[in-house]
Amino acid sequence: MSERNPYQMALEQLDKCAKMMKLDPNVHEILKYPKRVLCVNVPVKMDDGTVKVFQGFRSQHNDALGPFKGGIRYHPNVTMEEVMALSVWMTWKCAVAALPYGGSKGGVICNPKEMSVGEIERLSRGYFSAISVIVGPDRDIPAGDVNTSGREMAWFMDEYSRLRTYNVPGTVTGKPLPIGGSEGRVEATGKGVSIAGREGAKKLGIELRRADVVVQGFGNVGYHSAKFMSEFGCKITGLSDSKGGIYNPKGFNVDEVFRFKEKKGTLVGYPDAKEITNEELLERKCDILIPCALENQITEENAHRIKSRLVLEGANGPTTPEADEILHQSGVMVVPDILANAGGVSVSYFEWVQNLQNYYWSREEVNDKLDRLMVKAFNSVYETYLRYETDMRMAAYICAINRVTEAMRIRGWV
Repeated sequence: MSERNPYQMALEQLDKCAKMMKLDPNVHEILKYPKRVLCVNVPVKMDDGTVKVFQGFRSQHNDALGPFKGGIRYHPNVTMEEVMALSVWMTWKCAVAALPYGGSKGGVICNPKEMSVGEIERLSRGYFSAISVIVGPDRDIPAGDVNTSGREMAWFMDEYSRLRTYNVPGTVTGKPLPIGGSEGRVEATGKGVSIAGREGAKKLGIELRRADVVVQGFGNVGYHSAKFMSEFGCKITGLSDSKGGIYNPKGFNVDEVFRFKEKKGTLVGYPDAKEITNEELLERKCDILIPCALENQITEENAHRIKSRLVLEGANGPTTPEADEILHQSGVMVVPDILANAGGVSVSYFEWVQNLQNYYWSREEVNDKLDRLMVKAFNSVYETYLRYETDMRMAAYICAINRVTEAMRIRGWV
């Protein structure tokens, strides 16, 4: 049996929500499809003098709430269906956070790990030139994603500015600070996860100063999630990376662990810690579990062994639908990815606003605005969760779809 493509999964989620909320069939029909999907073929002169043509995509799902917003990924397994699905999910993520954006996503089929910096730059500029007919600060604002970062965003911004013959910093977000990036962007996703954790703990009666927290994945999101949760007074008892996990019931100093990983390249071997597998880490008894690694980590095989009261999805899609059902029936609150890790796109929105004004905020201002935005988003989803008597994931989707539907009605689309 062939694996379902991600776009089909996105449609199934939409269908489930539409049924639960008795969605207008006309609205449902519009939301099934991206407004447009652009396919481009980008010729790149390689270092050996040959020319290779790379295929790329940009999917724009729905712009009822505002300009499109979404990252661009470089990966050998990029497909048009994946990019379409991700654009749908970005519509919901932006709407959950009440951002004035619709969802989009881009991708190029390539393996940047096998390319030189020069080849990646030529590919980046060629791809952005090719999609420039549908992007821009008032139309569609790309950002970094898998295998793209501030470096690529700088090239994208420069290429678009060159085409327009003037400086356009607001055309992408996630840029380095000297060319219009925002303070607080690097830690924004982890900061948002921790705020969602704080609010979820309040609802469940978990006292953060006595809470045990386990974090799977110790990249940017995992590190900052652990760091900010520890600043709330939590005890970080378990951490892991791709090579294994460490556990200490007395808790870790997150910054000391980070410095160890920077030096050694892994958490494995950290002193005064028990080495455990990623699988064992997930099943450790704790108050709050934060999966920040790969998708499909909590499945129907291990969901019944999860011993936390609150799960915060720092990663995208770490919990399968079957596991969701098991956790919900077990009384575990799962704060879904489109809410828990919305801090990243929220500070990207702040960056765009600062670019348009050409006026920049301090880190304290950014963090204060992010806190208020995340609290408002969490409470909105939680109220929907209580009203529909469903789980937090469905509540987040329903909340998002309601916002998009209202905008479509006001604009006269249905």
